Amino acid sequence: MILRHALRSILPASALTLLALGAFAQPGKTRVVLYKDRLAAQFDTVDCVKNAFKINPLLFFRGEIPLYYERALTPKLSLEIGLGVTLRNYLALSFAGDDADADEFGAGTEIIPNLSYRMGARWYFQDDLEPIGNYLQIEHAHQMYTKDIRAKGNDGKFIDQTFRDERTYNDVRLLYGYQMLGSSTNWLFDIYGGVGFRARNQVIVKEIHTITPDPDVPDTFEYAVEEKSDNVPAFFLGMKLGLGF
Repeated sequence: MILRHALRSILPASALTLLALGAFAQPGKTRVVLYKDRLAAQFDTVDCVKNAFKINPLLFFRGEIPLYYERALTPKLSLEIGLGVTLRNYLALSFAGDDADADEFGAGTEIIPNLSYRMGARWYFQDDLEPIGNYLQIEHAHQMYTKDIRAKGNDGKFIDQTFRDERTYNDVRLLYGYQMLGSSTNWLFDIYGGVGFRARNQVIVKEIHTITPDPDVPDTFEYAVEEKSDNVPAFFLGMKLGLGF
């Protein structure tokens, strides 16, 4: 009786153990999640930074105040557009395609604000959930600097006559840069450099001041207006600060 009772207790436990071992031993399908698929799935989440607004403080000295917007389309490709206004160019750089005399006039010069814009495509070298790392960017940029210059009479005082000086630049640029995002914040830093091809259409006003040796004869002021169009290479170096979201 004791043996029969023991067998009744052991057999059900043994059967359950065998069933569990059999289920564990059966081969099943292994689910493989590819890195590209996981990256694409995670990229399209609300927690991932895919947009950024940026400013370029160094361009303020060159008479342009742009606001940039970058939108990541894939883990490697993004689009960037910029919209701004041009004012007085305080830092004319010949290697950047500017004329050295961009804003040599002071008093009597009225700056006419103009709209500037740029648009480009950016390709990041690495796959990432956010637009960070080394990149290449090709972009088109348009700038126009306009000012009205009041003429001076022979007595050196301003008269009502004005001359319009206008410089129009259209660029195609190839830039290499690096963009990084804060580890605990959404602030970003973007540094870049590159080369470009600049098409210039310019109406240049030059003031010719002739000093007479005779103190009884007043100096003369004459103005020459020159129109020219040319194409020049240009080099760029800058940085952008921004906020991603």
